[in-house]
Amino acid sequence: MAKPVLVSGIQPSGRLHIGNYLGALKNFVELQDSGKYECYFFIADLHSLTEAFDPKEKPKQILELVADFLAAGLNPRKSTIFQQSQSPSHTELAWILGTLTPMGDLRRMTQFKEKSEGEKETSNIGLFYYPVLMAADILFCDAKFVPVGHDQLQHLELTRTLARKFNSKFGRTFVEPQPLLTKTPRVMSLMNPEKKMSKSQPEGCLFLDDSPEEIKKKIGRAVTDSGSEVKYDREKKPGVSNLLEILSSFTGKPILQLEKKFRGKNYATFKAAVAEEVSEKLAKFRSKKAELRNKTSALRAVLVKGSGMASVAASKKIQEAKKRIGIAL
Repeated sequence: MAKPVLVSGIQPSGRLHIGNYLGALKNFVELQDSGKYECYFFIADLHSLTEAFDPKEKPKQILELVADFLAAGLNPRKSTIFQQSQSPSHTELAWILGTLTPMGDLRRMTQFKEKSEGEKETSNIGLFYYPVLMAADILFCDAKFVPVGHDQLQHLELTRTLARKFNSKFGRTFVEPQPLLTKTPRVMSLMNPEKKMSKSQPEGCLFLDDSPEEIKKKIGRAVTDSGSEVKYDREKKPGVSNLLEILSSFTGKPILQLEKKFRGKNYATFKAAVAEEVSEKLAKFRSKKAELRNKTSALRAVLVKGSGMASVAASKKIQEAKKRIGIAL
């Protein structure tokens, strides 16, 4: 019996941080290793073009993300790892799906509104069209499941709507995908725990390839709160709560258990424990990435093989869709 298909991707836009790891990569590896799914994981390079980028840096970012995938534990023998732009049928399918997408639906997308706020004249069509290309990314391989965070649920619901609409109008062609919600809470900035951790604020960001010394330094400087009690309270103690969530995610221990462990301990002791745990858990990743970083030929080979496999699947699906809509002569 065929395994259900699962698909997800990450944009190549620079170094990954622990939010990317806990919210996506770690989950990808667990899903792959469960053996329950046929997995497709892709480098979302077309999506990354919707924001400012340096063409000279983009190839490096793509290969670095492949290295991140492999260092985290994704295995090209277990999963199809591919480059989005190397499967041309994706954009062709996105165009077909776009003809079924009301502009009003795209205007209502929260992510578009947030990213284009104050830049209505300069925000690009790619950003507006992003959810339709995302739908093509999912529907091309008959994905039944998509691992997503809560911030992507609206986009996935549009994908489901487009699949239903196409199937209703032209005949059953696409699988309606279901979300696999990540359980990891949103990781916040170490310097401003009211804001999401971001590589644009490196001092508040723990990168996956940070050295143990850098991790210790950043966590040591992390914003805490008034008082000295290590207690979870997102409203009154956002800094300590953020560190507790990070520690809980890396150890797998519930926050209540961690509160008991650090009862009566000061913030310095608590921060030292968080830094040690994060550094230890990322040691294998750092070592593997250092080993892979300069093996560009091997990294390219992973993409060539995976992109070829993804292109075959996408080509079959686009031909099926073309027949349904009457343009395959």
